[in-house]
Amino acid sequence: MDSATLTSLVTALIFVLLLITILVKTAVIVPQRSEFVIERLGKYSKSIQAGLHILIPFIDKVAYKRSLKEEVMDVPAQSCITRDNVSVTIDGVLYIRVSDAMKSAYGIENYYVAASQLAQTSLRSAIGKIDLDKTFEERESINSAVVLAVDEAAQDWGIKVMRYEIKDITPPSSVMVAMEQQMRAEREKRAEIALSEGDRQSRINRSEGLKMEAMQVSEGEKQKRINEAEGRAQEILLVAEATAQGLQKVADVITLPGGEEAMNLKVAEQFIDEFGNLAKTNNTMIIPADLANIGGMVAAATKIVKGTTASSIAEAASPDPEPAAAPKTTVGGFAVE
Repeated sequence: MDSATLTSLVTALIFVLLLITILVKTAVIVPQRSEFVIERLGKYSKSIQAGLHILIPFIDKVAYKRSLKEEVMDVPAQSCITRDNVSVTIDGVLYIRVSDAMKSAYGIENYYVAASQLAQTSLRSAIGKIDLDKTFEERESINSAVVLAVDEAAQDWGIKVMRYEIKDITPPSSVMVAMEQQMRAEREKRAEIALSEGDRQSRINRSEGLKMEAMQVSEGEKQKRINEAEGRAQEILLVAEATAQGLQKVADVITLPGGEEAMNLKVAEQFIDEFGNLAKTNNTMIIPADLANIGGMVAAATKIVKGTTASSIAEAASPDPEPAAAPKTTVGGFAVE
């Protein structure tokens, strides 16, 4: 191979290499959700987004590459002092996103460090405004305060703070023991209150039960007495009606043939029976003055019975509650009503 051919090959190779270099320097492909900052002769020129872009070789260059995706940053644990002078250790997570690639490149040297430091100082300020007991209850308000403080300062950096989350709050061991005792006391207090409420409700239920029982008993006793009174009244009424009917039947029978002889016989039997009972109740024997004239006494008693029978029938039919006293007659030395 002569020298002229060799020179041509070298020249062609150099041209190809130069062409490749020019293509590499001029053609730039930006990925999705990314943004590149272009400098021309060391000065900001433009920001290019996703796609194929042609630059001026050896004049334009890609100075910074920024991702527009949301990024997660761990905020290191730090010691914070609450309003009641208790030191607690808190760590968290910060979510940020680049909103302006040019500001993030020229507004601050390292926005990761700046956002992390600002989140720590804002957290210490927020914790210093509340007591220890509130730090566990007001996590949402603390997170909002940190996001507001960091986002306000990060606007000049082209950074948007999405949210901040506290991962863990660790009080000192002595405070943990005190909090455990407080929680135990609170649980025991709630248990005692629940027991007392149950006992109170139980007593109320028992008293209401006794009250209802007494009312039921009194109502039953009242109804019982009413029923007994109605029964006695019905009994008296029935006895009176039966007595009136019996007297009426006796009066009717006396008027029938042989009725007067039967009545005389009945009166004589009762007279003899009652006379025989006198000696059973007393030590003294009472003898009639006219013992031989027993028939006469029976006849006299029969007349009295006739008279009293008619008057008894009239009294049973009369509404007068106080009947007149029956006349007294002496038969054979006895007083007969």
